[in-house]
Amino acid sequence: MALSQHTIAGTVLTMPVRVRQADVHSAMFSVSADAAQAMIDYSGLRVFQHRPGQAVVNLMLARYLDGDLGRYLEFGTAVMVNPPRLYGGPSVGSPSSSLAEPPGSTASGWRALGDAGAFIHHLPVNQEFTLEAGRTIWGFPKIMADFIVRDGRRLGFEVSADGEHIATMEFGRGLPVPGLFTSKPRTLMAFSHLDGVTRQIPWGMKVSGVRGAMGGAKLELGNHPYARELAALGLPKRPMMSSIVSHVDMTFGDAEVIGAG
Repeated sequence: MALSQHTIAGTVLTMPVRVRQADVHSAMFSVSADAAQAMIDYSGLRVFQHRPGQAVVNLMLARYLDGDLGRYLEFGTAVMVNPPRLYGGPSVGSPSSSLAEPPGSTASGWRALGDAGAFIHHLPVNQEFTLEAGRTIWGFPKIMADFIVRDGRRLGFEVSADGEHIATMEFGRGLPVPGLFTSKPRTLMAFSHLDGVTRQIPWGMKVSGVRGAMGGAKLELGNHPYARELAALGLPKRPMMSSIVSHVDMTFGDAEVIGAG
């Protein structure tokens, strides 16, 4: 079976796209499920509830150091969602039908978190090539942004777009997590929505050098529209937990349309 290819800015990318080295700093927040659902209702997906009335939102800084899309920085807002029934199966939806009430998983609770998908709601980046590739191939909502990163014992960064401050975050080092719990490769499912189309994307990941903490991160918000959306979730607040992953190897497969409208 021939591998699919995409041409971005004159460069041919053969799927899956590979990230050979990245590091990721992330913080996991518990927020109102109703507020999170209102924020992502346009996608047709339903938020995952780790406990009744509470959803999970991850904020992360990824530094891509070696990969098919080049070197760049990325700030992501990922809302954990319940995958629709046809997760991994045939496409559903048409121009006249959406996933406004998607059939599928209604799992909840911490034990089910590993089976939830990650809906990418915000994705500012600082390089044009990855912006075009992300929007064209996967429907990721990438926008151009400016980053300031302070890399020391405590990593801190600021991200802004169109001259407006989005967020400032600072991470502590946390404690080492044994590789026994983190070294197994995983395939997650990411979800995106752009120009009225919802997609799912297989996201392979292998990590090492993981550190974690309860809390462990500070967040400040600015005045950019993205910041106002996060504030509507009740942020900033103390995260449930945070993590630092010093080595991430990732692959992104072709996107599959699961809803349009």
